Amino acid sequence: MAADPNLFDEESGTKRFRAKRDAILAAAAQAINEQSAKGMTFADVARRVGLNTTSVTYYFKRKEDLASACFENTLERLQAMLDEALREPTPQARVAKYLSINMRRLAAIQAGTETPFAVLSDLRAMEEPARGPLMAGWREVFRKTRTLWGPAKTRAEKDLHGARAHVLLENTFWLPIWLTRYDPDQFDRIEARLMNVFEQGIAAPGRSWAPEMIDLDHDTSEPGRAAFLLAATRLINELGYRGASVQKIASELNVTKGSFYHHLDAKDDLVIACYQRSFDTIADAQHLADDAGGDYWQRLSSTIATLLDVQFSERGPLLRTTALSGLPSSVRAEMVERSNRIARRYAGTMSDGIAEGSIRAVDALVAAQALMALQNAAFDMRNWARTMPRDRAIAFYASTLAFGLFDDRVLSL
Repeated sequence: MAADPNLFDEESGTKRFRAKRDAILAAAAQAINEQSAKGMTFADVARRVGLNTTSVTYYFKRKEDLASACFENTLERLQAMLDEALREPTPQARVAKYLSINMRRLAAIQAGTETPFAVLSDLRAMEEPARGPLMAGWREVFRKTRTLWGPAKTRAEKDLHGARAHVLLENTFWLPIWLTRYDPDQFDRIEARLMNVFEQGIAAPGRSWAPEMIDLDHDTSEPGRAAFLLAATRLINELGYRGASVQKIASELNVTKGSFYHHLDAKDDLVIACYQRSFDTIADAQHLADDAGGDYWQRLSSTIATLLDVQFSERGPLLRTTALSGLPSSVRAEMVERSNRIARRYAGTMSDGIAEGSIRAVDALVAAQALMALQNAAFDMRNWARTMPRDRAIAFYASTLAFGLFDDRVLSL
């Protein structure tokens, strides 16, 4: 019996449609990663795939539909990666598998055989009705990541698994930022060194969690400007660079838009000022910990604890790196370089601690970037932290890298 030629035409057309749609999604993901979801335009996406703008609207009627589809694709791929990792028999094997899948993906992107998926930093800035399902998808990713450690027997275990899941996810999201400093033939080595930190932590055997909280200097700048930067930092962390409009920031403080321009000349200046405030806070904590003396594990743990206290408190969070996608490339590079200088100082502290014996023999540069991810993402865990005493929240969250993702000693604190 002869095959129906119309059937092949239909199948061929479906394949072409899917291929073109996938190409548009890949281009849109790149645009989102460079410019944020609100900054992405049909015209730019069309240019990247060699189409005109009208052709893109054949696949996606509105820009919001395209952004939503990009985020759905990211969430689906994360779910698939986690499903693969969950087939492993132990928590250590599952985490190692999830990290390995991420490293293979990044190597393929570097080789040009795979395209990046859209980062999720703008998820909260999406409008309804898209926002609800997307946030539900993100919560499912988080819950599935938490199950890498198996079922929690107590509320404390569930809290600890939640901290571990968040730190693991944020480290894999942060990898593309700093992995560019290494050649692809070093990726296997980086994977092994990072997994070593995940497995055994940073503190030397026998060391405990007993940080000394550092009294950070209060902001002595103009009070109105300090309040403005604090409100802006919170909103940008929650809504992204483009989601946090000048009007929203002014409304948060119950002032006029004119007040904004009294303190800063432009919105880019605002984000740069927020970053400088955050970087200065981190650098102050590092400097004051060194001034206080003690062994290098004491200095490092005190710095981490103090900065987590800042992140979990109302006195002012640090600005998330999610705001980077909205900045001009030259400014973005400058902010990343300042971040790298802070990471190198962490690495120096760890190198001295390794020589001293208070810190394990880890790859200090890799461990420092893992700490940057932990510290940067802690803002998102502030609601989690409010469900328990502050010192317990800090200890649970910090333990993920202090003692590794599989050490339960913190449960006895």
